This record gives sequence, structure tokens and C-alpha cells, in this order.
Amino acid sequence: MSTQSHYDAWSTQYDTNENRTRDLEAVAVRKLLEPILFRHVLELGAGTGKNTVWFAPFAHRIVAVDLSAEMLAKAKEKVEAVGNPECIADFVQADITQPWNFGHGIYDLVSFSLMLEHIEHLDPVFAEVAQALMPGGHLYVGELHPFKQYLGTKAKFQTAEGEVVVACYNHHISDFVRAAQHHGLELLTVEEFFDAEVRSGVPRILGLLFRKV
Repeated sequence: MSTQSHYDAWSTQYDTNENRTRDLEAVAVRKLLEPILFRHVLELGAGTGKNTVWFAPFAHRIVAVDLSAEMLAKAKEKVEAVGNPECIADFVQADITQPWNFGHGIYDLVSFSLMLEHIEHLDPVFAEVAQALMPGGHLYVGELHPFKQYLGTKAKFQTAEGEVVVACYNHHISDFVRAAQHHGLELLTVEEFFDAEVRSGVPRILGLLFRKV
């Protein structure tokens, strides 16, 4: 099965399964972006909308992108249920390894949520980010921490036929930083998030905040 098919299948249980990675990344995005003013958001890896509903009260426009149409359908339901007449939300099923058609230079925030682990080559994606952002705009990256990847943690879920593991690629912290800097994005913040805030263990989520120079 493809990554798209896996997430389509996962969508039926994604919100109800225990998932510490999903839940801790929700904490990360709120902590890193709470001080940031944003109005036009390109959200990549929108999934079932856990972050979309948080963006909606602050934004005038959100373009929520995901590879899975089934995940996006659930995100749309959540945003419509919350309701914010001042925010226009568009939901776009797309493969971000292909050329983007979401608009250039119109976003003050681009957000990645637990998505880049499924992308083999970072540099072309960060090149598109740099084109999408306004000068001074911010890029947020929230990903499964590389340390967890080194220990074998991957995106996975259970089905009646057994465990399904989604294809993933290991990226080091320096890989994210180098790809961003190569395209004119300066690193502002590095944060690591731990299960139950027990910092003696291995961090679960890596949070990065960049700004377009």
C-alpha cells in the first residue's frame, strides 16, 4: 500500500487511538506559535485537523494540505463545527513532492506536522516553502524526533489484519536546518518535547521555528 492509502485507512481511527506522538506535537505547535502573529497559513500535513482548528480563530485564510483525502474530510468537518466566519479554509489533497500550486509569497506561516518523515528528499520541499512565504514569514516544523527514529519508532496503526507501518525516512536535526538555511530561512528556535515532561528520557517531538530572511 502507498502512504496515501495507509493514511486513508488510518483516518477511521486516527483521532480515537492512543497516540502520544500526535498529542505531543499538538502541544509543540501551540507553544512555538502562540507568540507569533499569523493571518495566512499554509498547513502541510493537516491530517484530521488537530492543528487546523487551533489556527482557525487566528487566521484569515488557511490552506490545509494533506496526501489523504479521507484525513482532510475529517479536518473539514472539525473546522466547520468550530466555525469562524472570518476565516476562509480550503482543503487540498496533494503530494508536496510535486510542484506546488498553492500560491507564492502569500503566506506568513507555513506549518509541517508529522509529515516530513514521509518525505525522502527535504531540499526540494524547503525550496517550495521559501517561495510560498512572504518575507519575514515563519516556518514551523513539528516532527517525530530523530532520536525516536534511531530507536525504531515509526508511524503505525493496527487493523483487523495486523499492524501497518507507514514508510518513513530518517532525517537528522542538521538535515532540517541545512535544507532551510539553503533557501534563506533562518533558525529561530529549537525545542524538544518529552513524554510527561520527563527530560531524562528520549525526546519524542522536535519543534523548529524558522523565519524567511
